[in-house]
Amino acid sequence: MATTTSLRLGEPVTLVKPSLTSLFLPRFIPTTSLPPSLHPRACSLQKTTHTSSFNRRHLISQTASLSLSLSIATTLYQQPAKSEETLSAWERVYLPIDPGVVLLDIAFVPDDLNHGFLLGTRQTILETKDGGKTWFPRSIPSAEEEDFNYRFNSISFLGKEGWIVGKPAVLLYTSDAGESWERIPLSAQLPGDIVYIKATGEKSAEMVTDEGAIYVTSNKGYNWRAAVQETVSATLNRTVSSGISGASYYTGTFNTVNRSPDGNYVAVSSRGNFYLTWQPGQPFWQPHNRGIARRIQNMGWRADGGLWLLVRGGGLFLSKGTGITEEFEEVPVQSRGFGILDVGYRSKDEAWAAGGSGILLKTSNGGKTWIRDKTADNIAANLYSVKFINEQKGFVLGNDGVLLQYLG
Repeated sequence: MATTTSLRLGEPVTLVKPSLTSLFLPRFIPTTSLPPSLHPRACSLQKTTHTSSFNRRHLISQTASLSLSLSIATTLYQQPAKSEETLSAWERVYLPIDPGVVLLDIAFVPDDLNHGFLLGTRQTILETKDGGKTWFPRSIPSAEEEDFNYRFNSISFLGKEGWIVGKPAVLLYTSDAGESWERIPLSAQLPGDIVYIKATGEKSAEMVTDEGAIYVTSNKGYNWRAAVQETVSATLNRTVSSGISGASYYTGTFNTVNRSPDGNYVAVSSRGNFYLTWQPGQPFWQPHNRGIARRIQNMGWRADGGLWLLVRGGGLFLSKGTGITEEFEEVPVQSRGFGILDVGYRSKDEAWAAGGSGILLKTSNGGKTWIRDKTADNIAANLYSVKFINEQKGFVLGNDGVLLQYLG
């Protein structure tokens, strides 16, 4: 039987004991827009009193008037249709969940992109078998045995292997594309709440807590090794004199954390007054001053390897160049004063930003300029997360169970 050793971030540790439980035209033209000679009542009178008095000139005149009226009506009718085409990138998918649920993450099985899972608060796990058009609740008995109302934070697949993490501390693993899930117990000494997990290889994963602990496993969770030597609080206690503004007000947890495809991390402090980065091989998180007056809301990675940064009040900044940097420049956006909460890149050129009160913004030039999409204007919800599985499949997740699916 595997034993749990005392958790020291700088040494390999055994955190868990494996579980064996399986887990054309308008239909009518308004009479007010018709020439008097073509008004229905006028036509009726003409037909009664001048049944056979049409001469060639009168017929030509009537034909010209009719052509003009039809041209105007057709133009007026087509304009809204053209406008609608510019707003058809997303549609709402209605879900069988209780009001108030906040959706937090979504993932699909790489070998079967019709099969996916959607996570949220209030112990919400939904499953789809048709690419996300319809969803149904998924029950996982091993995560329902205790009197906890889990908040499932993150999900990741690689091949048929998948991982789910949540709060209170819960870790679920599947090796058969989610047909069955088993629960892997975690050590009570785990620092902080697990907020992110990434499947990295066969029986391998990387998980992050909101206190900055990063652990990796290569044997399906039998053992976990610390990738950093100390939590962020400990790092700041050592480097508080290094000039990091706001470090003394740090509460010890992250607000957000995002991972790049090559394994680099960027995280925002809980108060938004500075941010931190970590690259594989570094022993500690590196804190950075924000260099911007407003507090940071969220940060993440662009498709070209640069950083995007969101500040409270709806500001959007892009880093100069690629990689980790402290140099950012603001990009004008039509946020209407509502906060932007997340950015998701569909390609190097196209990206979408989402935020409060149904705000949706699109860029087609890598983020230099943004236009507002009114798709979600009538949806009374905050949109928290933009996720693109690939260039054809994307989703926006929000509160009150709001899910938008990308149509292209």
